[in-house]
Amino acid sequence: MRLVGLTGGIASGKTTFANALRRHGVPVVDADALARAAVEPGSPALAEIAAAFGPRVLGADGRLDRKRMAALVFADPGVRRRLEGITHPAVRRAMAEETARLAAQGHDLAFYDTPLLFEVGLEGSLDSVVVVWAPAPVQLARIALRDGLSPAEADARLAAQLPIDEKAARADFVVENAGAPAALDGKAERLLADLRRGLGRKLPNTPPVRY
Repeated sequence: MRLVGLTGGIASGKTTFANALRRHGVPVVDADALARAAVEPGSPALAEIAAAFGPRVLGADGRLDRKRMAALVFADPGVRRRLEGITHPAVRRAMAEETARLAAQGHDLAFYDTPLLFEVGLEGSLDSVVVVWAPAPVQLARIALRDGLSPAEADARLAAQLPIDEKAARADFVVENAGAPAALDGKAERLLADLRRGLGRKLPNTPPVRY
């Protein structure tokens, strides 16, 4: 089974495109969902987190207090690296298990939807990479509208991520999403047709296929 990476930037439309792929019958594995499941009560990862950071990171219900954990992570890069050392292996194991399950069901193609694909160096373990792209001004306008942020706050959110143009340059396929979301359905269909006829990794120093 071919496993294709799917990523983008904040408010670029990655989730909308993932839903379009699902409508075409292709499974999309959500990295965020795997990450949440990996730290459910009773999981080895949550036990490791509690041992590393103490009971202060657990809520009264025994679940991970995400707000408390996020505050610790943002205040100290060392805490973030320590947390990632626990969660990333757990998510990779879950991804491998889900990929094996989908292959056993007979799927020939699946997508792995993850916002930090390039940031954590996953591209080498995937068949190819798709980036859902929107120009920065469009991202900023969507962030401000969606989250009710000021222009300065929206700009800070965008600046905290790897630039979308850099992600697009490193991708094998780029889905442009500066217009109406309805256009993504046809682009999903064209991408799937290209993948199924054998398109994959681009050659070095060549541009990605764009839709």
